[in-house]
Amino acid sequence: MMKSTCIFLSLLAPSAAFVAPSASQSSTRLLAQSSSRAEFLRDVTTAVVGVTAAAVVQQPFPAFADETLPSGVAIKVVNAGEGPKPEIGELAAIRFNSFAGENKIDDVFGTPEPYYTRVGSGGLIKGVEEVLPKMRVGDRWILTIPGNLAFGAKGRPASAGKPRIPANCEIIFEVEMVGLPGKEPELIELIGDA
Repeated sequence: MMKSTCIFLSLLAPSAAFVAPSASQSSTRLLAQSSSRAEFLRDVTTAVVGVTAAAVVQQPFPAFADETLPSGVAIKVVNAGEGPKPEIGELAAIRFNSFAGENKIDDVFGTPEPYYTRVGSGGLIKGVEEVLPKMRVGDRWILTIPGNLAFGAKGRPASAGKPRIPANCEIIFEVEMVGLPGKEPELIELIGDA
């Protein structure tokens, strides 16, 4: 998050705001530079307030994608794992949260057990199904999923405890691959209690 914030702020900052005025500059030039510094400070303050607000409501901030797939799914790597990758049909344990705008769709990060799904089974939205085989155990990614790979043209009606999702709504999906039952060493093997 800090890296994204620094990159975001550096894009907003005009380079002139970091240059000290020389003695030969006229007072008009100095006045123009002061106003650009004021604009710079206003822009930085606005950015910091926006990033802070996003953090307070725990809304992912996927402004800078590390990779965008041909389908349009943008991937921001939060943590890179070193575990195995799942194969199609394998059981995967994931934790995730998802948002449609400011509406939280789901959150499995705070539950005692992860969510178990078969990779490639179609049990999750298409954009997530496309990405899961690319992840390793330990990876935590923020996905920006276009509407056509989320709930599509129909959207989703509201249901008990679940908000309505408009048609072709972009979904922000933070997912962590926490385990691949069957590909990980058994606990008994790890502690040597055989």
